Amino acid sequence: MSSFVLCFQDIVDKTKITVVGGKGANLGELTKIEGIRVPDGFCVSTEAFKRIIGETSSINELLDRLSHLLVEDRHKIGELSGEIRSFIEGITIPQDINEEIARLLSRLDEKNAYAVRSSATAEDLPTASFAGQQDTYLNIIGKEAIYQHISKCWASLFTERAVIYRLQNAFDHRKVHLSVVVQKMVFPQVAGILFTADPVTSNRKVLSIDASFGLGEAMVRGIVNADIYKVCNGKVIDKKISTKKLAIYALKDGGTKEQEIEPERQNRQALTDEQILQLERIGRKIEEHFGCPQDIEWCLVDDTFYIVQSRPITTLYPIPEANDRENHVYVSVGHQQMMTDPIKPLGLSLFQLTAARPMHKAGGRLFVDITPDLASPVRREIIVDVLGKSEPLIKDALMTIIERGDFIESLPDDQKEQSSGKSNKSPSPADFQTLNEYDPTIVPDLIKSSQRSIDDLKHNIQTKSGSDLIDFILEDIQQLKKSLFDPQSFGVIMTAMNASSWINEKMKE
Repeated sequence: MSSFVLCFQDIVDKTKITVVGGKGANLGELTKIEGIRVPDGFCVSTEAFKRIIGETSSINELLDRLSHLLVEDRHKIGELSGEIRSFIEGITIPQDINEEIARLLSRLDEKNAYAVRSSATAEDLPTASFAGQQDTYLNIIGKEAIYQHISKCWASLFTERAVIYRLQNAFDHRKVHLSVVVQKMVFPQVAGILFTADPVTSNRKVLSIDASFGLGEAMVRGIVNADIYKVCNGKVIDKKISTKKLAIYALKDGGTKEQEIEPERQNRQALTDEQILQLERIGRKIEEHFGCPQDIEWCLVDDTFYIVQSRPITTLYPIPEANDRENHVYVSVGHQQMMTDPIKPLGLSLFQLTAARPMHKAGGRLFVDITPDLASPVRREIIVDVLGKSEPLIKDALMTIIERGDFIESLPDDQKEQSSGKSNKSPSPADFQTLNEYDPTIVPDLIKSSQRSIDDLKHNIQTKSGSDLIDFILEDIQQLKKSLFDPQSFGVIMTAMNASSWINEKMKE
């Protein structure tokens, strides 16, 4: 197997990202999924790119200058990145690499039309989306044209936009390399993007499809409004049929052109309902293979779906991990405390150790699973009332979920709940008692007690270090829990929440 050119089938797994970039690695993975059709092709590896850069001293000098610039130096970035692109596009591809590309083109048939696409090592990552930072060229025909556009892709690693994006995200220019994907073109009647989780609501159970006539490039360029279909569990639950006035089609001799769609087709649904559901099944299969929600590019050719790319969706808010696939309702701990920023790992750990019930991490924040509370008729009323007093929007959201009727299975009575053991995991009605009589001295006394506890802690902790310090903190957490969950202290909080709720009601009146 060559180190410079790899067929999709030679890309053994997605760990090859350093060799073929994010796009190339994902295409290699897609070819291994049974029943998923991927147009054939190959990748010119990052080794070829590194060799070209390494053998050109002029580029290295320019990269040195580029590494010292800041995001604010827009004018200098524009000049330097332009010089680097010109150098790369002017370099002749070394003979041995040239021959390897020619060999694979011959095997695939060089008379075919190809898509020549950039695939950077800092692209299609689970934590950063560099998609669209580098160039893609469609319907390229002929060996010499393919060589030329491979060089153009290499050069596009240094567009002004790509350079600034790397600076903003602290990616070293020298450590980001580029592979080039050369893939047989398919000429679709319809193309688009499939999200296996709704990108607007982050709902993992709703799949969203954008579809338009012709090549998907029309949507990428933003020259056409696509149809949008929402699918959930094998049912089309929503459709937005857009007026599609333009499409991009391939030209016979290479390249693409914009073309006006006939008036009678402009408002026609791009995909049939049957095709939408077929695409849903394909999307779920790909998602299962990769193990996370995917952003998938697809083409429909004569009733056959081809997949030309799949990458992780990076814009979804993370969800707490669960050991089952049941529905769960989580409430943010931080937002209840007016702590809306992410918490650092040490803070998360300490919060979890002091909590009265399990707290789940997601996005640097902690969440409590209140599903068992909502399933119990008795505790449901309490939890909605208490959380509703602290935040009316949460109450609205909980009521929406409860009124759906199908989201959480309701327990028939608390007898069954107790037999299941769930009642031990959640607070009881007694935990939410207010003070019968309010004494103004209670709060100052509680503050003094807390202050004495803090002073004692400061004195005792000074003598501890190393593993003894950790042991001391873990032991002290038990004392902290006693003060945190002191019935009188909690009673003050509940009384204050009731008072605040009463004021809100009166203000509305």
